[in-house]
Amino acid sequence: MKKLLILSLVLLIASCGAPKKEGNMIVNGQIKGLKKGKLYLQKIENDTILKTIDSVSVLGNDQFTLAANITEPEMFYLTFDGNTTNKYITFFADKGTITISDDVAKFGTSPVIIGSKNQDILNNYKKIASRFNDQNLDLIQKKFLAQKADNKDSVDIINKQHDNLLRRRYLVTVNFALNNKDNHVAPYLALTELVNANVKMLDTISNSLSTEVKNSLYGKKLDNFIAEIKKSEAQK
Repeated sequence: MKKLLILSLVLLIASCGAPKKEGNMIVNGQIKGLKKGKLYLQKIENDTILKTIDSVSVLGNDQFTLAANITEPEMFYLTFDGNTTNKYITFFADKGTITISDDVAKFGTSPVIIGSKNQDILNNYKKIASRFNDQNLDLIQKKFLAQKADNKDSVDIINKQHDNLLRRRYLVTVNFALNNKDNHVAPYLALTELVNANVKMLDTISNSLSTEVKNSLYGKKLDNFIAEIKKSEAQK
């Protein structure tokens, strides 16, 4: 009788556990090795404030579910306060179900994110950008050795190679954005990868955007950014 009472009590507690997450975006997944802590679903508001949209405590179960109501695709953050510090996963939020898989020991380094079209496009860009990053690191090393050897001619050549590499990266990024002008990732790339590019490049991307994307969060931010640059240049 006592065992039956205990079993009934356990089932009652389980049924009264955490409420079902509701929202037009569900973020679930698994952080392998996560034993204890708290996961936060966050986004940046007013360009500076990191706002928590949802959170879930983790205790002995490395799987999680979070939810939010969103109006359009935008960048969200999955942060963890527990076994790791100052680490986070960024992903392009979108309506529907997004699944994130990662490892607590390498949290945020190479997560697998499924369910967001814009995230898939962003991942494709990152593959392209990684090649430029590798070439840039190679030039930095060569420049360091040339400076150490006090070889000014080599330093000048490397500086020109770096300028050419940066120019190629800008052109590739612009072309990538133009090929994805119907997706929110296009203005996002302009705002994050082309902040120091010629304003004509930014204008080209902005003018190519579909009406929906141009009127989106990042589309409007891109137009405002372009307007600020032009205003600053006019005052010179």
